[in-house]
Amino acid sequence: MTKRSTFGPVVLLGLATAGLAAVAGNKTWTEAHRPTGSCNPADLPAGIVWSDFAQRSPLAGAVALVLLAAWGVLLVTRGKVRRAMAGVAVLAAAGYLATAIEAAWSLRDLTERKAAERIGHVAGCGEARVWMSDTWWHAALVAGAVAVIVAAFAVVLTPHWPEMGSRYDAPSAGDSAPAAPLAEQSSMDLWKSLDAGHDPTIGPDDTSGPSA
Repeated sequence: MTKRSTFGPVVLLGLATAGLAAVAGNKTWTEAHRPTGSCNPADLPAGIVWSDFAQRSPLAGAVALVLLAAWGVLLVTRGKVRRAMAGVAVLAAAGYLATAIEAAWSLRDLTERKAAERIGHVAGCGEARVWMSDTWWHAALVAGAVAVIVAAFAVVLTPHWPEMGSRYDAPSAGDSAPAAPLAEQSSMDLWKSLDAGHDPTIGPDDTSGPSA
């Protein structure tokens, strides 16, 4: 496989990992359950729903969207802009992975405090059992790690990737064809000129402004 042919696989893998990161980043990463031991469930406050204590990371969801946007822009740009977007993807992926790792302490502590506030002090009952989600938190860790690697590959490989031709760029003022004389323009041409912000009464060779 040549460096040029890596464009499709790398971009697809980058978009896939960014999508997984976005989904996982908007799910709860902690779980809480009632204390074990000699704690009598009947002594706990009524109406406790343990899933209500589960916490998510708003920062992870936001960073994942930045990562996804960086891959989207990288797909349709070229040159230095494309390589810069690959660099943004590396930073976003690294930030996402760091957020997921740090959540093992911050979100877990937050969940324990929320549960303790709700349960209160019940004789024979300790703290609620809290652990990180076996599904979405681990998925976030995997997505973040793979996203960093893929984005780093993109930084190295972007100079070798195919690019969209300049014909797909938005036309500039200098690219427009010279207007035909007014007598040769149809009514449709006149309307198109007006819609584009041109004065159809001024010919291509007429450089003089409107008479005073």
